[in-house]
Amino acid sequence: MARLRGAALPLLVLALLAAAPFLGFGAGHALTLLARGMILGIAALGLWLLVGGAGLVSLGHAAMLGIGAYAVVVLDAAGISEAAVVLPAAMGAAALFALLTGAIAIGTSGVHFIMITLAFAQMAFFTTGSLSAYGGDDGYTLYGRTTVLGARWPEDRLAFHYLCLGLLAAVLALCQVLLASRFGRVLRAAKENAERVQAVGFNPYPYRLVAYTIAGGIAGLAGLLLANATEFVAPSFLAWQRSGDLLFMVILGGLGAPHGAILGALAIVLLEEWLAGFTEHWRLIFGPLLVLAVLFLRGGLAGLPGQLRGLLRRG
Repeated sequence: MARLRGAALPLLVLALLAAAPFLGFGAGHALTLLARGMILGIAALGLWLLVGGAGLVSLGHAAMLGIGAYAVVVLDAAGISEAAVVLPAAMGAAALFALLTGAIAIGTSGVHFIMITLAFAQMAFFTTGSLSAYGGDDGYTLYGRTTVLGARWPEDRLAFHYLCLGLLAAVLALCQVLLASRFGRVLRAAKENAERVQAVGFNPYPYRLVAYTIAGGIAGLAGLLLANATEFVAPSFLAWQRSGDLLFMVILGGLGAPHGAILGALAIVLLEEWLAGFTEHWRLIFGPLLVLAVLFLRGGLAGLPGQLRGLLRRG
């Protein structure tokens, strides 16, 4: 019963996203907004695997997202847009960056880990800004979206919406399978007490490094999708502020379950758009709302149904 109850919320969210184009979100701008929310949800899922699964708080996750996007740029400039080439290149480049930097960063912990991931991200940020062949600080406009077997159907907004939804569901399923596996159990045990895990014969380092690399590959996938959604890539994709946004999405959604990252991403994207429609000073409202959400939603948005059930029982 508890397992079915836990699966109800993510299935409901995915079902609502599937039905959204027929529930008043079928206009071009609305579909673009939902696609952005789902893409950031994919990136946030990768970060949740680190924060919620392994206890590694990274401030450099946007670097992997940006590297995935710039892989699309490099191939686009070379006249290559086929997904069979672009997808593994974007995910592979981001995963390789995660592997190389994670090999150093994971040897540390706490604030040292946060600062090292931030430092590597800033290095990547300034490197992309110096790539004059790909627009430098001004960014790069794609010649066209990624094709699938030569077909350009991802250029259709509705088709792209369902592509993002399918990949979001696949990444969510991957995170849940990883958590339920022996790999995930060791990862979570090391999060609680790394010394105890070592005492029973497991070295947490390779498990954390693999998780960091997988999270990088997931962020690379999100970078590919974001590049296609905007048809424009700039160094700002790698900025530390975007890493902070992704981290806040994970925290707002809740660290107790991976689907919390999706809820956090969608909530922030939709709330930003809604408040911006009221006033140009919407950030003055947005900030305090997020602070209140963190203070009073201790389990995040994913834990809200459980909190409501507890209140009803007490009432």
